[in-house]
Amino acid sequence: MAGAVKHDYHILPPSPWPFVGSMASVVMAVGLIGWVKGGFLGMEKGNWAIFAAGLAGVLYTMFGWWSDVAKEAKAGDHTPVVSIGLRYGMILFIASEVMFFVAWFWMFFEMALFHGHRELSTIEEVRTAWATWPPAGVETVSAWRLPLVNTLTLLLSGTTVTWAHHALQVGDRKGAKWGLILTVLLGALFTCIQVVEYAHINHEQLFYSEAAVNSGLYGSTFFLATGFHGFHVFVGTIFLIVCLIRLMNGAFTPKQHFGFEAAAWYWHFVDVVWLFLFAFIYVIFGASAH
Repeated sequence: MAGAVKHDYHILPPSPWPFVGSMASVVMAVGLIGWVKGGFLGMEKGNWAIFAAGLAGVLYTMFGWWSDVAKEAKAGDHTPVVSIGLRYGMILFIASEVMFFVAWFWMFFEMALFHGHRELSTIEEVRTAWATWPPAGVETVSAWRLPLVNTLTLLLSGTTVTWAHHALQVGDRKGAKWGLILTVLLGALFTCIQVVEYAHINHEQLFYSEAAVNSGLYGSTFFLATGFHGFHVFVGTIFLIVCLIRLMNGAFTPKQHFGFEAAAWYWHFVDVVWLFLFAFIYVIFGASAH
């Protein structure tokens, strides 16, 4: 037939989502500044309405854009060549996320080594610097209570998501559903435990007591590193919930299920980052507190 497509590439039709998502992100950022600081463009401090509107726009964009991608997959537009591009895109996204967490680890180690002074010339000076981090007055969170439970929770969730992936590959849709359900529940459990941990830190003022008034950036680096990881767990849980809904609606086949595969990659990335956080922030530096 004249004019028929004779290549393996999927040419996207005009989409509103890049523009809508960009505008919503700008509104959300401006709203956040006004909510926290106030005085920006006449906004009153504490008013979160503009931020909420921007967030709603971002969520709407995510729903619409991902729905379009799911429809493309269902229509057969994700040819082998297109699937390779999707995989490269997900790999690069995870690589960018790795660099994001490298920044927080870098900050934590920077403070561990140079919280006293910038010049360290001998191994003994480095050993002394590490031995005095966290700073005096800071009460660290015990690694062998809630953080250990969360570590076991995430490791178990990595097992269940792998089970679901393998079940889908061999055509066992029931096993894939149960594996995904368990993974989602474990992800939600991790988030709940972290909320309890943060509430304990704030209630006991572990990082904010009078004795820890000169602790520098320890509390900030702790909450930034673990908090952003917790946010990634939350996003990953939503990712898996979407995959579960699609699976229950008949989507995914043993040979074509990249949406789920991408979610599994992301979940394993979250698992690995937590192991590094647990090892360094909770175990190694937590044990050296005084």
